[in-house]
Amino acid sequence: MNPGSHLTGREERRLPIMMEVKLAHANGGQPERTITDNISPHGVRVRSTCQWRLGEQAEIIPTKEGTPMRGEVVYCQKVEDGGFFVGLKFGTSRVPWSILERFNGLLLADLFCAMRWKT
Repeated sequence: MNPGSHLTGREERRLPIMMEVKLAHANGGQPERTITDNISPHGVRVRSTCQWRLGEQAEIIPTKEGTPMRGEVVYCQKVEDGGFFVGLKFGTSRVPWSILERFNGLLLADLFCAMRWKT
């Protein structure tokens, strides 16, 4: 755990990756088609039309490619348009989605490029 994470609630850096997914209650029900707002190796923030309760189990299913992930709701924040941002934590499982790896690769490439121009 990061020393200052108790102040922010964040243990990992989240990347601003928008990706189309389906969000569903883990115990079944009709999935909601939505988008991610950001992704980290162990969690995701998604938009939802429904209010979720802390501790509820949810499943995120990528619509294009990727393995479905099951996570725990760690927050549900109401937004002005009447929707919600829902934070899910995947526990010990790492997000295996290739989009996260591609995004991380782009960040590293930008960093190395910037370092090369400064020398």
